[in-house]
Amino acid sequence: MSQAITITAARLIRDVPAAEVRIDDALIAVSLLMTSVVTARRDTAGVPATRGQATIRRLMKAQMALVDVSGDLLRVHGDLADLGRETAGYDLHECPSIAEAGTSVQAAAA
Repeated sequence: MSQAITITAARLIRDVPAAEVRIDDALIAVSLLMTSVVTARRDTAGVPATRGQATIRRLMKAQMALVDVSGDLLRVHGDLADLGRETAGYDLHECPSIAEAGTSVQAAAA
């Protein structure tokens, strides 16, 4: 295996799980914002239920977009693992431990 492939593989082993974690962090942040917006609407006296509905719908779209991105990135992770086995002769039985938490999600996304 060439040095270039080894360096590229090391970079991907570091970057792919890091991207997965960041997308999860973004999804958590948007979910917390959704909770805050709905709670504020509920807890503010005199605000009708229809007020802020467009904002809530936009947040919901943002959440769904992040879920879609997460699924796509999990598929990319699998594709790269397959490519690593084919190209570099790696026998990858598991990805780095940082990505282990997402394995059930990856199976569901496939």
